[in-house]
Amino acid sequence: MAKNKRQKNRASFKKKHQDRVRQSDFTRDFHAGDQETLADVDLSERVSGKGELTRKRTYVDLSGDNASHLPDYITGRVISVHGLKSRVLGEDGVIYECALRQVLKSLNIDQRSAVVAGDHVRLRAATSRDGMIESVAPRQGIISRTSRGQQHILVANVDYLLIIASAAEPGIKPALIDRFLLTAEHCGVKPVVVINKTDLVNPTSLQQLVGVYASLGYRVLLTSAERNLNIEYLKALLHNKQTALAGQSGVGKSSLLNAIEPGLGLAVASVSQDNEKGRHTTTAAQLIPLQSGGAVFDTPGIRQFQLWDIQANEVAGLMPDLRPFVNSCRYTDCLHLNEDQCAIKDAVADGKIDSRRYDSYCHLLESDLLLGDLKN
Repeated sequence: MAKNKRQKNRASFKKKHQDRVRQSDFTRDFHAGDQETLADVDLSERVSGKGELTRKRTYVDLSGDNASHLPDYITGRVISVHGLKSRVLGEDGVIYECALRQVLKSLNIDQRSAVVAGDHVRLRAATSRDGMIESVAPRQGIISRTSRGQQHILVANVDYLLIIASAAEPGIKPALIDRFLLTAEHCGVKPVVVINKTDLVNPTSLQQLVGVYASLGYRVLLTSAERNLNIEYLKALLHNKQTALAGQSGVGKSSLLNAIEPGLGLAVASVSQDNEKGRHTTTAAQLIPLQSGGAVFDTPGIRQFQLWDIQANEVAGLMPDLRPFVNSCRYTDCLHLNEDQCAIKDAVADGKIDSRRYDSYCHLLESDLLLGDLKN
């Protein structure tokens, strides 16, 4: 019988985990002619893809079938991450407090954390409640933003993104909604725009904004957690789906979840009367299984959302209202800002593209993407 070979991967490690066995002054000693010291050097030492001095290391991949023959491994899903500890819901129904395998912490990655809420992981149980995360399965449906030059993954492995805004207290921010829509388009996640707290305003004041998003093919839902408006429809939408809720602080994400499933008892807080900004009641992304099937992710409130891994020349193609006109511009590298014979600017002038959406596009490029390119 053939042996069960475990897959081995090569990965870059952080600099502080790259051990050097050769002295840093080796070249200086060579030129100085220190023959006695050089005579003691191991001549068989070499710098190669498998040698001691390489910046890569080999580690055993324990995900998937590679660990199927190990009976003490448990598959699970990360509920939340707090510092160096992660709460994982195991396949056995037990919630484990898990540390992270050292090799995973040492990998040289662009993101802030090697494990995020929603990850499918394989863990080794140390006790009935504690464990060690040994591997993380490949992700899909990632919602992330840029934070201090790194990828900040909010949640992973989701199907839907509920973009929560509030009609008042705090006021709606269409530009922030546009950024979430771009991220959803880029990641292949289905977005749904939810405008909460509609009991505080006259619904007719939202008609134009709702009409623009609806005309682009986006589903828009007006809700009120206070008056239980459209909560049953929202509950049906979440059934058997993996859904992330995102939006600024104070829009009522936790209140909506409490209305959908009253037993959750998530903390809520009123909006500050001084600046109409929400108070952070959710401090970390948290996976919440629903009794009706599926799961939702309650995420911390976000006041600024900087796009990740989206270039300036990609934005127009990710916006359904701008996309049909991109190929009609005179210049193939047109950014649709100040260029001549720009089909998108002509479409705005003719009323074929909503002017507010175009202003949001220009502000995004000029304030974030193009300015970031100039700084780099």
